[in-house]
Amino acid sequence: MKTNLKQIKEKIIESILMLSSAATSITIILIVFFLFIEGAGVFNKKPIEEGFLLAVEANNPVKKLEPSQIKDIFDQKIKNWSEVGGKNEAIILFRTSDITKYYTDEELGENFENFPAKINELIAKNPGIIAFFSDKYKAKDFKGKELDIDKIKVSEFLSGEEWFPTAQPIAQMGVKPLIYGTLWVSFGAILLALPIGLAAAIYLSEIAKKRTRSLLKPLIELLAGIPSVVYGFFGLVVIVPLIQSVFNLPVGETALAGSVVLAIMALPTIITISEDAMRNTPRAMKEASLALGASHWQTIYKVVIPYSASGITAGAILGIGRAIGETMAVLMVTGNAAVIPNSFLAPVRTIPATIAAELGEAPNGGLHYEALFALGCILFIITFGINMLVEMVTNKQSHKKH
Repeated sequence: MKTNLKQIKEKIIESILMLSSAATSITIILIVFFLFIEGAGVFNKKPIEEGFLLAVEANNPVKKLEPSQIKDIFDQKIKNWSEVGGKNEAIILFRTSDITKYYTDEELGENFENFPAKINELIAKNPGIIAFFSDKYKAKDFKGKELDIDKIKVSEFLSGEEWFPTAQPIAQMGVKPLIYGTLWVSFGAILLALPIGLAAAIYLSEIAKKRTRSLLKPLIELLAGIPSVVYGFFGLVVIVPLIQSVFNLPVGETALAGSVVLAIMALPTIITISEDAMRNTPRAMKEASLALGASHWQTIYKVVIPYSASGITAGAILGIGRAIGETMAVLMVTGNAAVIPNSFLAPVRTIPATIAAELGEAPNGGLHYEALFALGCILFIITFGINMLVEMVTNKQSHKKH
């Protein structure tokens, strides 16, 4: 009877564990699925605001313009149609609010009932015009020509160099500066954190006395529990002014500031994993090295480090993973300039910081909203790739040991 009860209890516990594992797995799959479904939506949309159109005079030979060309036209960097394959004619910009420059309130009507007809008339008699207006003001007998605007392409999304998702009349959806900014800051963080973390791990595992190790290790692990916003404040108050004064910069919010803050945040991961890997080096290997006449330091860098290389690599890559996904600390110290960085002393913007800063202002289901989800997909792919790299490295090293 007791045996049966014990077996029933074990079966119940086993079922609960299996269900919790299945629920967790399904939840993760659903989150990833939702992320990619939302992110993919941006590639089914045009970069113009929904319900609006761009039109030119019917005889204008220009049929299609790139988003960057439209932006330059409305920024008045391009002032003649000949610069975009049209006639040698000055470009006249028209937005809905400009209608009062051409017609009086009486002509437009008390309730703007003549608005569509007047826009129609204006486009017909101005060969150089490019008009941006709501399609509800498009007349039934529209005499102009709508410009053909392509849907956002994956290649253009990834290679574009300008990120202005709320720009009018055409959104600029180039994520290249954000990807570069993310990788730039993360690369700088790992360059700073890896040598310091490795040195600390060697000290804790091979040199420090037991009492010193038992005091330092909990303190280092405690760093991992500090909220990222606290690191951000520290960076803003201490690191940013220091970089500004040392390098004589107008502002201290730079990629270097982000790298320093992220390096500090990545240190606990690197130190803990590397130290554990080093302490797992078989005692017999160390004693054999010392017996052959090697010094303590020679044993560390010729036996301990090569043996624990997989653990050190895993720690470093997981440290990078922590750095890439960080939001608040980076948002506070990097300057948030969506430009391709050319040095560590330039302001940058990372993907997580962009999502955190802009998602609250993006209308649900809109172009900007879906573009931010697409950024989330890119970040997921980067971090997933890093985790796969950890698996490959650790598996390769474990096969070598066997």
